[in-house]
Amino acid sequence: MNMPRGRVRLRTLNNLRWLAIAGQSAALFIVYFGFGYPFPFLPCAGAIAMSMLLNVVLLLRYPSSHRLTNRDATIYLAYDVVQLAFLLYLTGGIENPFALMFLAPVVIAASTLNLGNTLILAGLAFVSISAIAIVHLPLPWSPGEALVLPQLYRAGIWSSLVIGIGFTSIYAWRIASESARMSAGLAATQLALARQHRLSALGALATAAAHELGTPLGTIAVVSRELERSLPENSSELEDARLLREQAERCRAILTRLARPEEAMLGAALRLPFGALLEDIAAPYQGEDVEILVEIAADSDRSQEPQVWRVPELLHGLGNIIENAADFARSQVRIHLRWDVNVLRVSVEDDGPGFSPEIVERIGEPYTTSRPGHYALGETEMPPSGLAEHEGMGLGFFIAKTLIEQTGGVVTAGNRGSGGARVSAVWPRGAIDAAEPPSAASAYGLG
Repeated sequence: MNMPRGRVRLRTLNNLRWLAIAGQSAALFIVYFGFGYPFPFLPCAGAIAMSMLLNVVLLLRYPSSHRLTNRDATIYLAYDVVQLAFLLYLTGGIENPFALMFLAPVVIAASTLNLGNTLILAGLAFVSISAIAIVHLPLPWSPGEALVLPQLYRAGIWSSLVIGIGFTSIYAWRIASESARMSAGLAATQLALARQHRLSALGALATAAAHELGTPLGTIAVVSRELERSLPENSSELEDARLLREQAERCRAILTRLARPEEAMLGAALRLPFGALLEDIAAPYQGEDVEILVEIAADSDRSQEPQVWRVPELLHGLGNIIENAADFARSQVRIHLRWDVNVLRVSVEDDGPGFSPEIVERIGEPYTTSRPGHYALGETEMPPSGLAEHEGMGLGFFIAKTLIEQTGGVVTAGNRGSGGARVSAVWPRGAIDAAEPPSAASAYGLG
């Protein structure tokens, strides 16, 4: 599947075409009237007038905010290529210095359209350059004189145009693709983090609700108990009063559990021993076929285990790394916690196949397959559906890396010498174990 690129606005292409029309008109009048060089003025003016007419028609037909589909944008840019080729045919072919303008529509296509349409426009530009290199009218020059360029020089011009179009198109495509992938990855990271903060807000709301509802439920329990005492034993209302009291007490018990800070939602800002936090994060990924071990060791016997903040960035980031290791492990995942006076270090190791050698340098980029056997996303591909479903395709690790970096950590990944993968996160002391929660830019997105 081709990477969905941001569709270009019609107004943008129209404005660029107006610039081209202004430049072409200026060159036409300066060469014909200023220098007095003879060439087919009326056909050239007619080609420019056609571009003006196209812009006016599009302006009247569509609103300025209209976005073009890949197909429509390709058609309009193809028209620009053909119009330029016609003008150059009338004015010397590739010997005309303005032949360089063939780069413009192809680079615009490479920056905004998908790969297939970019190749179509590049092919059209190549055919046009080759055609006007062979067949064209003489280059406008002083009357009675003729500028004849050597055949080898004309071949050099043709080669430079073809190579220039190819190089600039590939460069623009790669840059635009990388930008689109990073934008999609960051959007997914913001979405995941926003979800954690919504859970945090829900936990706070539940705690507040438990506090506020405790008093009226207590009153209901007291009144129902008094009703029980006042009603005769054989009364049918006695059973209703008992049921009312039991249900009120049940509600109070549920709200009491919700009100406990240690059982609040994920975003509750608590400080826990780092080892306990890792065990809590790893617990959902324990399975019958995969054992997850947390090993804790300080570099100094006197050093106490650090108390770290239970913030969403840390929970979600480390959770993604541990989940990925559990997915690929054959039987065991080891989580090593180390610390000293300078740093905190967590290493997650599994006994799976490890990272593919060809993508080790790209680990952490969005939509890069991290392990053998996963669906491979190429440079021009994106997940076929929602972002959250495809975190295992490289997006999950990108989110984890981004979130941990937001807390001041540094994430590295590689393969173990004995087989399997190792992902390490290192924080300077005070980043996540200070007296105050880490001031990551997470409340309102990243950055």
